[in-house]
Amino acid sequence: MRKTIAVIGSGFSSLAAACYLAKAGHSVTVYEKNATIGGRARQLKKDGFTFDMGPSWYWMPDIFERFFADFGKKPSDFYDLVKLSPAYRVYFGPKDFVEIADNFEAIRRTFEAIEPGSGAKLADFIGKAKSNYTIAMTDLVYRPGNSPLELITGETILNLGQFFSNISSDIRKKFDNPKLVSILEFPVLFLGAKPSDTPSFYSFMNYADFGMGTWHPKTGMFDVVAAIQQLAEGLGVVFQTSSNIEKITVQNNSATQLTINGKYVPADVVLSGADYHHTETLLDKPFRQYSERYWDKRIFAPSALLFYVGLSEKVDGISHHALFFDTDFDKHAKSIYDTPEWPEAPLFYSSFPSKTDPSAAPEGMESAVFLIPLAPGIEDTPELRSKYFEMIMDRFEAMTGSDLRKNIIFKQDYCVNDFVNDYNSYKGNAYGLANTLLQTAFLRPKLKSRKIRNLYFTGQLTVPGPGVPPALISGKLAAGLIQNDITKTT
Repeated sequence: MRKTIAVIGSGFSSLAAACYLAKAGHSVTVYEKNATIGGRARQLKKDGFTFDMGPSWYWMPDIFERFFADFGKKPSDFYDLVKLSPAYRVYFGPKDFVEIADNFEAIRRTFEAIEPGSGAKLADFIGKAKSNYTIAMTDLVYRPGNSPLELITGETILNLGQFFSNISSDIRKKFDNPKLVSILEFPVLFLGAKPSDTPSFYSFMNYADFGMGTWHPKTGMFDVVAAIQQLAEGLGVVFQTSSNIEKITVQNNSATQLTINGKYVPADVVLSGADYHHTETLLDKPFRQYSERYWDKRIFAPSALLFYVGLSEKVDGISHHALFFDTDFDKHAKSIYDTPEWPEAPLFYSSFPSKTDPSAAPEGMESAVFLIPLAPGIEDTPELRSKYFEMIMDRFEAMTGSDLRKNIIFKQDYCVNDFVNDYNSYKGNAYGLANTLLQTAFLRPKLKSRKIRNLYFTGQLTVPGPGVPPALISGKLAAGLIQNDITKTT
């Protein structure tokens, strides 16, 4: 039976779910609070420069291929991919960096040169990570998180110990050099938790990094947003931007209508890809599943301070992606997860998309993005933003030998308060709910409301977790639950 389905938000999970639901024959409308679609993956255009405001790493290309294949398409039907070479650099001091190549054999040689004997250990480590990737991506992450029994398979029983050990200890058992340890711990940061709190099974992120490579859509990550929007519209999905959801009305334990910009919009089914906590505040209290105490006790992935910078000249000697690990990783992590505060000496990340995509900046100029991970919920002021910009510019220039500041045309910052204002993000988190052992699979907030028959959720606060590929999977899972429930009642 054809249903009228309202999708709240237009991030990757909402876009994916909308496509699946429209393919199933339903009338689907996506309501986006902001003026443009994409959620955290929106674009910023200014003075001829173009920036991806959120995700900038294209990993796990197989997940994107699988998504488009569900509709008889390929990513190449919509956008071109460039494999980055090098994938990225990791800086440890002035002119002291390790370059991660675009193929595993070259990466193995790099490790061996830094720590004799580590090449063979890396091959063993990545071999296990590949096995975990196959187990996770073939089966586990495509389960809806309804029951612990979903995690019980022949493979997971054989690998049970990996859920009770952690990435950090595994790496340190094999590798002594602190640079190699930092490089191997980096990928799990995409999961939003400290490596010491991330189960060993998640080493599959290392395979995504070293085994599958780092890619870039030709004109940025927004290419993927535009592709899914095109796919969705071809399936009949309608998009309405500048549509702020003010309330979800419930009658007889069913969501019957949304209040959007003061107007009432009826719906048979409501699917929210907006912040989970915020969505529940749109309901009267008796219909909320999770208390404020529940949310306050969750471990959230970091927020971020971002700077989008337009430069009047090209910057030599820097890669598209670079990580700056010249300060104490553990101290920065403590300031995020243990004693939330502004870090004394933060690690940070830079992206120069115009290195790969000339259209990201006017001819002869450069676009740059800088990101500092921060604890969600901390104080956010213009003075703090400016202080930390100068701090990381001092270090960037010292480590790369560039005089970047003299070429700045403009910079636009984005931090905790903006995540709250633009995305209704809980405490201004940027990446969702961390994938710790006690926040994995069936232990995450549910895709389907326990209290309201036709209210569903998708995105980074539910299964499977943070990141763009998991968001696509989350959309598929939520759409599948909705379709199954519709089928049962007709």
